[in-house]
Amino acid sequence: MNTENLLAPKTLTFSVLRLLADGEFHSGEVLAKQLGVSRASVNNALQGVEQYGLILFSVRGRGYRLVEPIAWLDAAAVRAELKTPHIFNIDIVDSAASSNSMLLQRAAQGMSSGNVLAVEWQSAGRGRLGRTWHSGLGNALTFSVLWRFNFGLSVLSGLSLAVGVAVIRALKKLNVSGVGLKWPNDVLNTQGKLAGILIEAQGDMLGPSAVVIGIGMNLRLPTAVALRIDQPVSDLAQIMKVLPERNHLLALLLQELAEMLNQFSVQGFAPLRDEWESYHLFQNRSVKMHMPDGAQIEGVVRGVSESGALRVETQNGLQEFNAGEISLREA
Repeated sequence: MNTENLLAPKTLTFSVLRLLADGEFHSGEVLAKQLGVSRASVNNALQGVEQYGLILFSVRGRGYRLVEPIAWLDAAAVRAELKTPHIFNIDIVDSAASSNSMLLQRAAQGMSSGNVLAVEWQSAGRGRLGRTWHSGLGNALTFSVLWRFNFGLSVLSGLSLAVGVAVIRALKKLNVSGVGLKWPNDVLNTQGKLAGILIEAQGDMLGPSAVVIGIGMNLRLPTAVALRIDQPVSDLAQIMKVLPERNHLLALLLQELAEMLNQFSVQGFAPLRDEWESYHLFQNRSVKMHMPDGAQIEGVVRGVSESGALRVETQNGLQEFNAGEISLREA
């Protein structure tokens, strides 16, 4: 979805949508009175909401109703489900250009480790290799976590893989099957990409360092959004009969991240290596790698190193590749 051409929903739009969260019809007159605005303002606020992946019924004499009401994120509800709520400080905002970008700015200003920023709608969500992360409003999770390490950037090479393990662990607790990982940071099923991970770091090679971990996950990807994405995509709705409540899913993901990050802080990626390889969908399969200089290298994936580098058996022998700007495809 080319969100760069979309304006962020207005503050009033969010207010009206929250009043429609029960899935019932609400008249424009009642909505206007509740919000202290005119009926025309309510109507204007709801114009174009379909571009955010929403379906709105407007019936004369009955008012407005969302076909699929938004389950809004709530920081208190997330904290209530965490085993270790003291680890995280959770902030939820209606809209932002990018949760990663905003949290990176806060990190540079000295924000403490464990801060979480979840965004209901991003106008410029970012993925790896400069790609845009596409999602609608209320039908995905897009959030970032700030974590500070005592060691330097040189030790962080396997972190995106470790985060992938945490995401799979959370999904397993929801009895989701048929989901795996693609080196270095995609969560896939047979239909396509379900979730993505973006790691961005600040600091020195010798330490300390601050990392912002961005995660985007599709819960129910609207057709209008999916059609604008140039790669196979998937969502939880395709593989689960009943979708998890968004706050519950966010809490599960944060809890698994907390446990993984505490372990990673002490032991790095090495103890997670075997588990990661068991989830890797390209393990022992032929692949083609598109290198930053335009070259292509083919080979068979033979796992990853203890630092998270991809090990590929090529015509020149067993080689290791770090994430960088490499794009991995099945041969």
